[in-house]
Amino acid sequence: MTTTTKTTTALVTGANKGIGLETVRRLAGLGWTVWLGARDAELGRKAAETLQQDGLDVRPVTLDVTDDASVAAAVTTVGESATGLDVLVNNAGIAGRRVGPEASVPADFIAVYGVNVLGPVRVTNAFLPLLRASDQPRIVNVSSGMGSFGVTSDPSRLEASLVSLVYPSSKSALNMMTTMYAKALPELRVNAVDPGYTATDLNDHRGTQTVEEGADASVRAATVAPDGPTGAFFSRDGVLPW
Repeated sequence: MTTTTKTTTALVTGANKGIGLETVRRLAGLGWTVWLGARDAELGRKAAETLQQDGLDVRPVTLDVTDDASVAAAVTTVGESATGLDVLVNNAGIAGRRVGPEASVPADFIAVYGVNVLGPVRVTNAFLPLLRASDQPRIVNVSSGMGSFGVTSDPSRLEASLVSLVYPSSKSALNMMTTMYAKALPELRVNAVDPGYTATDLNDHRGTQTVEEGADASVRAATVAPDGPTGAFFSRDGVLPW
């Protein structure tokens, strides 16, 4: 089901820490060239240097998914490097203000949707020409079980007890975008993944999984074979309901 071609190149957004950083480490460990995207250039450089010390081909690139100019500059950097691009992992995401539906206001949606929804659109659109030049192009959208109607309505799941408007709806939107991209781009493998409840800054490290476990689904989707699934949503344990 997987491919580990040595010349494979990936870009991971929001990758200077947490699940993004672990995804970079794991993919580079396959012998890939991996661009470590980070909004803060210095934090991205330091994170890349840490992995480079282990002999991994990790290259920092400044990339703010909310800024057109930043994304365009990142496209130029990757495009001029002659590495090409085979895999895009839209990992960058934020949680926003933690309040219940009754306390949510329209302004709460703006920043979260700017990163979690418009960010993947902006980055995917900009890097699509490079991906289309690949023999095995793949897009991974890092979603959440909180964005699944099936998961959040299942009383046996932790997500069913969490009630919020902004973050879950942003991930539901990302899931729908995944299915639409998959239909529109049949030559690509486009999938969404749920990392699971992972201890990261996003949840103040209250998650029950390690980042190593949280990165499993992203790595699985990033290494899917040309005849593998597309338009799917899965976790480290298997396929999830939309």
